[in-house]
Amino acid sequence: MMMRKFWPLLMAGSVGAMSVHAAQVDTYDLLVGSYTGGTSEGIYRLQFDSRTGQFSGKPVLAAKAANPSWLTISKDQKHLFVVNENGPGQKDPVGRVSSYSIDPQNHQLSLINQVQSLGNEPTHSSLAADGRYLFVANYSVLEDPGGSLAVLPVDANGKLSAPVQLSGHPSSRVNPERQASNHVHSVVSPPDGKYVFVQDLGADKIFAYHYDPKANHELPLTPANPASVQLPPGSGPRHLLFSADGKHAWLTTEMSAQVAVFDYNDGKLSQTQLVEFAGGQPVSDKAGAALHASSDGKFLYVSNRGTANQVLVFSIDPATAHLKELQRRTVEGDHPREFSLDPSGKFLLIANQKSNQIVVVERDPKTGLLGKTVQKLPIDAPSDLKFLVRQ
Repeated sequence: MMMRKFWPLLMAGSVGAMSVHAAQVDTYDLLVGSYTGGTSEGIYRLQFDSRTGQFSGKPVLAAKAANPSWLTISKDQKHLFVVNENGPGQKDPVGRVSSYSIDPQNHQLSLINQVQSLGNEPTHSSLAADGRYLFVANYSVLEDPGGSLAVLPVDANGKLSAPVQLSGHPSSRVNPERQASNHVHSVVSPPDGKYVFVQDLGADKIFAYHYDPKANHELPLTPANPASVQLPPGSGPRHLLFSADGKHAWLTTEMSAQVAVFDYNDGKLSQTQLVEFAGGQPVSDKAGAALHASSDGKFLYVSNRGTANQVLVFSIDPATAHLKELQRRTVEGDHPREFSLDPSGKFLLIANQKSNQIVVVERDPKTGLLGKTVQKLPIDAPSDLKFLVRQ
């Protein structure tokens, strides 16, 4: 279907505003990252109809790749950056990061280059606000060498260079099995672009860095003041999301299944609320994961894995960003590692990694509530979902 207008993607790590006229566009391409230990071969492309909530046809292999678990798209949609979540014991034991060009007409992917991430199991990445660096979270399952933040230069053509900066952090060791070393799980920047925040599951802290490539392009990050934010012991911080106005942020904790709410001002995060979304459940049943906000900033969605396998819906207080639970809905599958709101805001797509499916659920844009299941699409070990639009 011919697209009538181009609308930019939301920025990773922040809630972007989308024009109300975006509803004029009916079909979108969806890129799906995956784990390739089974039948999956890499990154897949699907066409999604926002009028019906249905996919058109079967998934098309867009790029053969090893464990392309997280996808980062440049603001201009010209480049795709992929972490290859490899590590010891896998077919490829080396963590890598790949760059692709995106054809503006048909969204075909062409590999530009690939570099090592200098760490094991890279699990997340984000671009600096100016697009000059890609920040990569090396999670590292094993205690030795532990996780790290890697900073990779990106040139104007999307080509990656080897990391110029690596940062590690001391672990909390509260949980002797999962926190014996640090495990960097995500790296995001606030809308102001002046800082970078690193969520370290193994340290129970968010680490803050000042971003200033003009001062030193080989070491663009320096510790901020304060250099870290303490989270509850054994909580395991995972993903951080900033509000569109940059005044607030929300954080999921994987191990304690909580959402922390923060005020944000010039590099400083101040916690104002801590919401339990798996209260009373054993630790083994908790596995907080993804979080995304609606484009109007009124609702926050959070996934909980473990045995819960739910998406929780919260309303967002417009003044404080505090959360009020509205709904808990089953994902009708296992291990919702990631999910995405479609650009129309009428559907929520869930990547159920362990039950090998993408589940499409209706969403009421006015109330934020999730409705009936529209479709369940079989696809092996989906891990990330990112929408594109045709120009």
